[in-house]
Amino acid sequence: MIIDVNTRIWTSVDQLGKEAAQRIRAQQTERWGQHDASLVAHERAMACVDGSLVFGYRSDLQGAQIPNELVAEFVAKNRRRRIGIAGIDPMSHDAMDQLEAAVGLGLQGVSIAPAAQGFHPSHSAAMRIYDRCVDLSLPLFVSLPYPMTSDAVLEFGRPMLWDEIARGMPELRIAISQLGQPWIDETLLLLSKHDRVYADISGVASRPWQLYNALLSASSFRVMDKLLFGSGFPYELPAKAIESLYTVNSFCQGTQLPSIPRSQIRGIVERDCLACLGIEAEFTETRKADDVERMLPTEIEYLAGSRRTRSSELIG
Repeated sequence: MIIDVNTRIWTSVDQLGKEAAQRIRAQQTERWGQHDASLVAHERAMACVDGSLVFGYRSDLQGAQIPNELVAEFVAKNRRRRIGIAGIDPMSHDAMDQLEAAVGLGLQGVSIAPAAQGFHPSHSAAMRIYDRCVDLSLPLFVSLPYPMTSDAVLEFGRPMLWDEIARGMPELRIAISQLGQPWIDETLLLLSKHDRVYADISGVASRPWQLYNALLSASSFRVMDKLLFGSGFPYELPAKAIESLYTVNSFCQGTQLPSIPRSQIRGIVERDCLACLGIEAEFTETRKADDVERMLPTEIEYLAGSRRTRSSELIG
């Protein structure tokens, strides 16, 4: 089964906050195909996977909000292929109310972004959210949202800051997005140390050379089994991310560079992410990695072509 553990939707790029929206609009001519996060675009892009996790987002610091209600409504239309993850800002005065409301909506995890929300991961208000996640058996997703804005606090995005939380709450399941880049080695060390800490390969998958080196490092840390598949949609397509994984060894062809065992690559693509994260769902396996690999060129061409026809709609 192939599950994309890192996707987002929005109805307008303005939901990401004023500065982030301005930066995305400025890049529209350069990367027009990566910014369509409409519900239709999400459904089309996820055709090559069995299911996806769909994230809400909130940052009072940045004036950003992708409502949990929007995520819940979208997920409810196809619960056999979608799982909703609540976007919670622990620094909000009503953060706990946000969490309880999200649970009432049927969302099955919590997503936070310390750098973009301006708090140290071990802040007392955030720790109360983590405690509640443990009580409710909800996984916690830690992201570093793109694009990074000027008011983000980069030092709060360092993966090593999660060592304290993982030590104190060993039952909390934590998933770090984008392999914690740019601190990938910190993330891998964290994964090797804590049984319930994972990381997805979103973001890194769109940078082939970085992906190759990251996977070599993960193999040396013996944590390949802690890596989860995620595309980071809408900034990357799951089909393209899978293609990047299966072609990552192109760098070592004809050289003495080491290669990544294909079985380990397939393990990332087909890992039972839901079991790792403690999420219960009724997804039905419809895709095999080999099937997806065979259709990748056609699928990517179709998705890119359909996006070209929607260029005027990309920024909401």
